[in-house]
Formats: sequence, C-alpha cells, structure tokens
Amino acid sequence: MTDRPRLTPPVADIRRAVRNSLRGVAVEGDLVLVALSGGPDSLSLAAGLAFEAPRAGLRAGAIIVDHQLQPGSAEQADRAAEQARELGLDPVLVERIDVVDDGAGPEASARAARYGAIDRVREEVGASWVVLGHTLDDQAETVLLGLARGSGGKSLHGMAVVNGPLVRPLLGIHREATQQACADQGLEPWHDPMNDDESYRRVRIRKNVMPVLESELGPGIAEALARTATTLREDSETLDSLALEWAREIVDTDEDGRVTLDVGGLVTQPAALRQRICRAVAEQGFGVSLTRAHTMAVAALATEWRGQGPIDLPGIRVERNAGRLLFGYAGHPDDER
Repeated sequence: MTDRPRLTPPVADIRRAVRNSLRGVAVEGDLVLVALSGGPDSLSLAAGLAFEAPRAGLRAGAIIVDHQLQPGSAEQADRAAEQARELGLDPVLVERIDVVDDGAGPEASARAARYGAIDRVREEVGASWVVLGHTLDDQAETVLLGLARGSGGKSLHGMAVVNGPLVRPLLGIHREATQQACADQGLEPWHDPMNDDESYRRVRIRKNVMPVLESELGPGIAEALARTATTLREDSETLDSLALEWAREIVDTDEDGRVTLDVGGLVTQPAALRQRICRAVAEQGFGVSLTRAHTMAVAALATEWRGQGPIDLPGIRVERNAGRLLFGYAGHPDDER
C-alpha cells in the first residue's frame, strides 16, 4: 500500500471498538493475537489492532487456523499470514489442524477444533488475549439460532465481549462496515465460499431469515436482537451471582461425600434462583451441565415432594432424604473414582 489509507467512519469505528474493548483488560506489555481468517471481519479487525496496540503499549500478533476443509486452504492461510505481516503484526502463526466430526456436526466440530488450536497457540506464545472478528450481525444470528433451539434464556445470551482470554471488539459493528473498512484501507479480503453454503443453518439465517425479518418488521432487527442478548446476559449474570451466594448458605456435604442441599432453604427461593442453584451444584460439584428439564425435575424434589424416588441424570443421581437433596455420582460409588 503506497498511499496512506483514509480515516473513514468505518475505519475509525473499528479502531475505537478495538481500543475500548481492550481498555481495562489488557495491560502494557501484553501480547494480543488476532484470530485471522483473511475475511473482511477479521482482516479489518487485524488492521484496527495493528493501529491501536502500539499506542496502548501492547504487542500485537496473529493466529491463522487452517482447517484443511477445502481446496486451497493452505494457500489462503499463507496469504492471510502475509497480510498480517504487512500490517506489522508479529508474531504471525499458522496452525494447521485436522477437523474430526465428534458427532456434533461439521460446523460445531470445526468450531471446537478452531478454538482448541487458538487456545493452544495462545498458551505456547504467552499471549494474554485473542481478539475475534464476530460482528453485530453474527450476534443477531447467534440469538436466532438459540431461539430456534428453545433451550432457555441462556441460549439467547449471544456472545460476550470478553469471555476469559477471548475478546470480541466488533459486536457493535455491522458486517458491512468491516467490508467498507477493508476497501478504505486498500485491503483485499478473502470471501469464504462456505459463507454462501445454505446447507449451514447460520448461512440460511443470514441469507433468508434476516432479510425477511427486515422486510416485514422494519430495519434495525439485528440491533434489536443484539440488545436483547446483552440485556439477557446482564440479567442472567446477576441471577447467577445471587444463586451462588445463596448456595453457599444451604449447600454442604454428608459423611459419604455427597453434596447436600437444604430443602427448606431451596423452596424459599424464586424458581429462577432454585434452578440456578441446582445447576450450580451439578456443574461445580460434578462437572455436569443440566438442561432446564433436569433442573426442574431436581427442584420438584423440594417443591412437589410426594415421596418420589431418586432421579438419574447424566452422570449424577439426586434423591431426597431427611429434608435434604443428596447429589452423588450415578451408579456405584466407586464410579466416581
């Protein structure tokens, strides 16, 4: 690029988003990696990070994950790496992975393999943070996918701006703005053909569902869905915090090592807190994630007690005895070892 890029509104917005998202989490000297595919979202983010990082006293690099799922993927990964170097990012790392369908489907398996590779490289190079190029439109699509699953409010939370070492600066930026920012800076993004493959639900939402919603309900649907995700996440985090505080008061262990939950303390809580307490006991005590149906069944042992027997859930058994709910590993006690 021989000419100095124009500071257009999309470029300025992305730089500001990068600056604001890292402020308060990254400290001077931290290494921040951008997960770069070469597409417009991640490429515009890489340019924003390359500009903002040195001004904040941060080091900035890139991680490119080659899933090896389509012809030419190695060449595209190398091209993205070269673009990262031209932006001044260092280190630039290309990680090639083999995606194995673990039964969750090709899209979910690829996502799990990608995040695994990102986390592995982050630890290897000592990076503190990895920024991801998910946009406001991605957030809206995620909320609709969660709504279709119908698995409760948690599935509608969307993606958090900060989740552990992962940071998503562009959740308030439209996909169109990232495309324009690339054009304004003379960057040539790669357009993944899988983004047009309607065998994927997310692509069908992007190409078919969202346009219909915009046409029938008016503009601003993506923003409304993203706001909904933020509101639900804030509410849920507050309730989760309250549930953990109350759980500390009513949770204990018995002489057999089972986690116990006081029935009297549980029934006095609103339903939202009761279910969260039951879920927290299963997750923190046994590493088991319960569905809403599971937590309702456990709570019913306290609120609708009619002498029913133990409940067998994935990995754990819950029963009521002497005014307490007893959580233990499913099967023989030796199974927990």
